[in-house]
Amino acid sequence: MTDNQSPELFGQTPWQTVGPFFHYALPWWGGADLTGQSDIGAAPTRLVGHHPALNRSHGRPMPAGEPIDIIGRVLDGAGEIVSDALIELWQADAEGRYGGDFTGFGRAPTDEAGVFHFRTIRPGPVPGPGNTLQAPHIAVGVLGRGLLKRLVTRLYFADEPQNESDPILDLVPSERRPTLIAQRDGEVWRFDIVLSGPNETVFFDC
Repeated sequence: MTDNQSPELFGQTPWQTVGPFFHYALPWWGGADLTGQSDIGAAPTRLVGHHPALNRSHGRPMPAGEPIDIIGRVLDGAGEIVSDALIELWQADAEGRYGGDFTGFGRAPTDEAGVFHFRTIRPGPVPGPGNTLQAPHIAVGVLGRGLLKRLVTRLYFADEPQNESDPILDLVPSERRPTLIAQRDGEVWRFDIVLSGPNETVFFDC
């Protein structure tokens, strides 16, 4: 009987690129608004069938805390935009708690200019390893064409004094920490994600 798994007969299974189906299968109406007040983040041109009645945010009560908008771009190693990535956020509420009335999870696709946009609440500090306290931050996931697994990073806020004592930021070489820091730009926070190259965003194992 022939072994149909034999590498001598069939060689190595080729790599398969992931995507670009994320824009069609995973976003939902209102998925990028963690406050539940709008429908940002679900481009109708990227939702198969256009079913807003099935995917619309149902207007949850506004969670306590400071509402913020986070806008950024996804770029490849050559500085070119990535127009078919999907960004996910996970975060604590304004009191540094997970769960409860605030879901703390959202998704947004990048648009034709590689831009994503979230509306959420600025999180509070959360417990860290060894009885430490982590600075307010947001966990960020990146899915997209050519990525074989989700990339995971963090977003910190440039004006946060607790960044200096954050135990996770302390693990990152000082010259690379700016890739994790969102900067205030008027009424929004700017946070670009660079997938590779000399300005690559710091990504974490998970």
